Amino acid sequence: MWANADWRGGLYPSGGGGLEEYARVFSAVEGNTTFYSGAPRTETVASWARQVPPGFRFCFKLPAALTHERRLLGIESDLDAFLEALAPLHDRLGPVMVQLPRDFGGAELGQLEALLARWPTGIPCAVEVRHSEFFHKGRAEVALNRLLITHGADRVMLDVRPLFSTSAGDHAGLLQAQHEKPRRPLHVLSTGNRPMVRFIGHLDGEINARYFEAWIERLCLWIDQGKTPFLFVHTPDNRQAPQLARRLHGRLAARLSLPPLAAFPGEAQASLFDP
Repeated sequence: MWANADWRGGLYPSGGGGLEEYARVFSAVEGNTTFYSGAPRTETVASWARQVPPGFRFCFKLPAALTHERRLLGIESDLDAFLEALAPLHDRLGPVMVQLPRDFGGAELGQLEALLARWPTGIPCAVEVRHSEFFHKGRAEVALNRLLITHGADRVMLDVRPLFSTSAGDHAGLLQAQHEKPRRPLHVLSTGNRPMVRFIGHLDGEINARYFEAWIERLCLWIDQGKTPFLFVHTPDNRQAPQLARRLHGRLAARLSLPPLAAFPGEAQASLFDP
C-alpha cells in the first residue's frame, strides 16, 4: 500500500500521504487494491504513472474474483482486460502477483499452467501459493517449481517466521496478523529473474533483525547473478512498516554500498518545529 493515515508524521507530512510522496522514498509498492476492487479505471492508472519516477515499479495482485472465486477457470477475457487496464504503466510494472487460495493444491496446477502459458511475455509474473502440499518438497511442490521455471514466473517467498516467533499475548494487531497470515515453512528459491520476498515482521526489532540476517546474503547473491529481487515489508498492524523497511534497507545498503533511502517527508517536517 501507499495510502495509510498512520504513516503521517513519519513517512508522510501531517497533511500528506500520497503516491508521489511514497515514491520519493521507496522504489516499489505491493498493490493490494486490485485484489479487492479489480481493474482500476484508465484515468486512475494514468495518474499513477505520472506520479512516480521511471525506476518505480508497481506490483499489483490479480483480482480475487479471478484467483479465489473462479480459481483461474474461464478467466481469459477478464485477465486480458485486467492487464490491458494496467497498460498505461508500461515499464513501471513489476511482477503482477497471482496469489492463490489456501486450498488451491496440486490437483489444480493445470489451471495455473494454462494461465502461465498465455501470460504476456512483456509482463513479469509472480505466484504465491499457500496450500500445505507446496511446502513438503513432494510431488506437488516439484511440479509447481518446474512449472514456474518453465514459464519464467517467480515464486513469492512469504517469510512469516518473525511474526510467529512469539505468542501474540494481548496485542490485538499481532493476534490479528497471526490469524490472517498462513503459517507455512519458508522455502527460499528463485524460479525466475525477479525473486519476490514478502517479509512479515514482528513488533520486536531485534527479532526482525535476526531473521533478516540470512536474507542479506541471499539478496546480494541474486543481485550478483543479474536478477532483480523485490522485497516487501509488513508489520503486524503496518504502522511501523516504513521504519522497518528503512532499517532493513540500511543493512542491505551497508553490504552493497548503496546510498541510504531519502529522508521521510514527515520526519523532515517535524524537524522544522523542533525546539
